Amino acid sequence: MAYLPKGYVALERALSKLGVASRTQARQWIEAGRISVDLRVVRDPLHPIIPEKAKIMLDNQPIVRETKRIIALHKPRGCVTTAHDPQGRPTVYSFLADLGVHVVPVGRLDFATSGLLLLTNDTRLADQLTDPRTGVVRTYVVVLRGEVDDAGLQRWRDGIVDNGETLHVVHLELRKRSGRETTVIVQLAEGKNREIRRLAAAVGSEVQKLKRIAYGGVTLGELPAGQWRDVDPSEL
Repeated sequence: MAYLPKGYVALERALSKLGVASRTQARQWIEAGRISVDLRVVRDPLHPIIPEKAKIMLDNQPIVRETKRIIALHKPRGCVTTAHDPQGRPTVYSFLADLGVHVVPVGRLDFATSGLLLLTNDTRLADQLTDPRTGVVRTYVVVLRGEVDDAGLQRWRDGIVDNGETLHVVHLELRKRSGRETTVIVQLAEGKNREIRRLAAAVGSEVQKLKRIAYGGVTLGELPAGQWRDVDPSEL
C-alpha cells in the first residue's frame, strides 16, 4: 500500500476503525458503489481520507461511529478465533449472533484452548492490549501430561529458547502434581504464538488442557462456556 500523509487512512480501514464492518465487508461495500465520501461515490478501497473530517455514507445514510464496547466471551474448546474458517470449523462469532455490533478479538485463543477472550469494536484499544510493549499479563490454568519436576518448571521461569525466540513465564504457581499430570497457574506478558504448548514440549511434556482465566484486570469468573458479558473499562 502506498505511503499516506499523516492523518490519512485507507477508506476500507477507516470503516473498520469505525467499528461498523470488518475490512473485508467494508471492501465489498466500497467496490459495490455503496459508499460515498463527501457526497461522491468512491469505489477504491484504498482511497485516502481523514476519518475525523470526511462525511462517509452507506447507501446514502450517514455512518456514525458506534459506542465503544468491550466484551468478555468464555470461549469453549473446539472453535476458532476468526470470523470464517476455511475448514468449516465453528468460530467464536457463532456465540455473538445477538451482540448487535461488529467486534474484533483481542489476540487469539487456539482451537483447543478455552477461557477468556476479549473482543471489542475499538481497534485502537485492541492494538494497545496486544502490543508486547504494554506487558498486559494473561493468566492460564495449564494441565500438563505426566509429572513435570521442579527443574522443568524452573526452566519455564528462566526462559527457554525455541526457534530463535526466548519463551518464559512471568509467574508460575504449582497447584497439583502426580505421576499422571501436573497442574500449574502461569502468567504470560507477551502472548507469543502457542507459547505454553512450546514450553511444555521443551520439558518433555504436552498440554492436556489450557484455559485462560484472566486478561489484565478482566477475569473469567463464573461465566459459562459460550456466554459473554460486557466489560467495564475500569476492569482494564
